[in-house]
Amino acid sequence: MSGGNMVVYKTWLDTRWRFIVGLIVLLCSALGVVFVYPQVVQLLPLAAGIDAPGQLGEEIRKAIELSSSFHGYQWLKWDNGSIIQMGTLFAVLLGAGGVFSQTTGGGAYYTLALPVSRRRLLATRAATGLVELFLLLLLPTLAIPLAAPAIGESASFLDAFVHGVCAFIASSLFFSLTLLLATVFADVWRPVLITIAIAGLIGLGELFFHNDLAFGIFRTMSAETYHQTGALPWLGLLGCAAGSAALIYLAVLNLERRDF
Repeated sequence: MSGGNMVVYKTWLDTRWRFIVGLIVLLCSALGVVFVYPQVVQLLPLAAGIDAPGQLGEEIRKAIELSSSFHGYQWLKWDNGSIIQMGTLFAVLLGAGGVFSQTTGGGAYYTLALPVSRRRLLATRAATGLVELFLLLLLPTLAIPLAAPAIGESASFLDAFVHGVCAFIASSLFFSLTLLLATVFADVWRPVLITIAIAGLIGLGELFFHNDLAFGIFRTMSAETYHQTGALPWLGLLGCAAGSAALIYLAVLNLERRDF
């Protein structure tokens, strides 16, 4: 087995349970979104009678309007809900630890001794993790149009694919940030906690300044403009892709100059 293949294999060994658990959790969540919808439809007339004032009332009315169609409900509960929350979490978990953690009984030293350059080692680690993240977000999203006919509804596979890809590109930013921090800190949990804290601050900023931002990471992740107008969030996608690539490059530079 070549050095590159050994890195891929070791990365898979280190992250396989995070990937498998994440895939199961997201698949169950996606199927739950589908099979709960008939009950949601039954509750819509009752919800429409809620007369809440201010911003709360506006959000309730918006949710009711979106939920009146399966297409709108899918975006509200999945594309702008579960996949953002859980996708961010598992992107962080997939980026953490692995071959660079020095708390795994010397595993980092063994990996660094493989007959591959540090640059290729990290690039292989990043590529393997990104493939896992892509599958983790795309497969559950595609499960929704597969399951929708079971409740008498239909959903577009093209729309599901677009939303899955947008979620992947945006969440790769958090994966790459965690990967960079994993080359800075010797433990697993500091990169995870720091990235989650940053994601939380970004989410709050987008919530409060939603109308003032040209684009946002989470707005890109939900493909909000695609849902509303059919236009892809190109600015957000390019920004997130460039940011992710830059963070991975910084991780390469940091790993190359570290003295293990």
